[in-house]
Amino acid sequence: MITPTLEVANLRTHFFTKNGVVKAVDGISFKVDEGEVLGLVGESGSGKTVTGFSIIGLVDPPGEVVDGGILFHGRNLVELPDEEMRDLRGSKIAMIFQDPMMTLNPVLRIDTQMVEAVRAHKNVSRDSAYQRARETLVAVGIASPDERLKAYPHQFSGGMRQRVAIAIALLNEPDLIIADEPTTALDVTIQAQILFEAQKLCRRTGTAMIWITHDLTVVAGLADRICVMYAGRDVEHGSVDEVLDTPLHPYTYGLIGSVPSRNRRGRPLHQIPGMTPSLLNLPPGCAFRDRCPRATEVCMEQPPLAPHGPGRTARCFHPHVNGDKSRRAEMEAESK
Repeated sequence: MITPTLEVANLRTHFFTKNGVVKAVDGISFKVDEGEVLGLVGESGSGKTVTGFSIIGLVDPPGEVVDGGILFHGRNLVELPDEEMRDLRGSKIAMIFQDPMMTLNPVLRIDTQMVEAVRAHKNVSRDSAYQRARETLVAVGIASPDERLKAYPHQFSGGMRQRVAIAIALLNEPDLIIADEPTTALDVTIQAQILFEAQKLCRRTGTAMIWITHDLTVVAGLADRICVMYAGRDVEHGSVDEVLDTPLHPYTYGLIGSVPSRNRRGRPLHQIPGMTPSLLNLPPGCAFRDRCPRATEVCMEQPPLAPHGPGRTARCFHPHVNGDKSRRAEMEAESK
């Protein structure tokens, strides 16, 4: 069997605060193969970003990975010494943060930061590193790259800074890229260009990618597979077409129904009632049961992640199967 680029197994990352233990990630499992894009989706507070930080080893106290394995090419990153993790970051594993200033140093010129990012991991001349930086800026849609390389971060707009941060992540063509909603601040034309470049990189170099987002329209055009998170747990896995066309978990069903393009013009959006429960005090059993129209007494127990055909799993006792209309069919019927 081919070893996946990344395999996360029963990952648990908790934050030990004065008010109690916050179970930000509570038993999530998934894998990403070479050249594959996994969409990690869910609403704010579901644990998506903490999952990404756990993989790249950037969880600071009081947070801690308390259980599970993070296998990168078969090596458990949880057990790696700090020095080895630093060598992997930026060369083999890169992360694109939602805030570009988490990547950029405000007192250094862009060329200095990009050239150092290349030469820290590759034995190349400064001229070669500069040329690589220039090519990467062009790839993410930055015009006049020579002029931009000589600028400082404060001389860029927010969207331009984000494109530079994305370029830095792409510099060394890593084996794994974790992208934490990197196109949120960009206009749609630049967003489309970034998504195209990301897909091209994955196909050309075999880079695996985890795209963290709440935007299902981005995932629909980019990802190969989807992992849906809710309250720190994975609730559904499957191919992008299967999950978006025939969602199994009621939470996924509600998320898709909340997308404006899926609703008839002039009609109210399909909303998920209530609020996400506090991770400090999760209810027993299924964390979604208080918001779920299908909940019964059995939902007081924690549902397992059960298989539903090849490559599909859902953590639910009452999934949308056995004759339920698909979300697409239902929306088409409502639009008539």
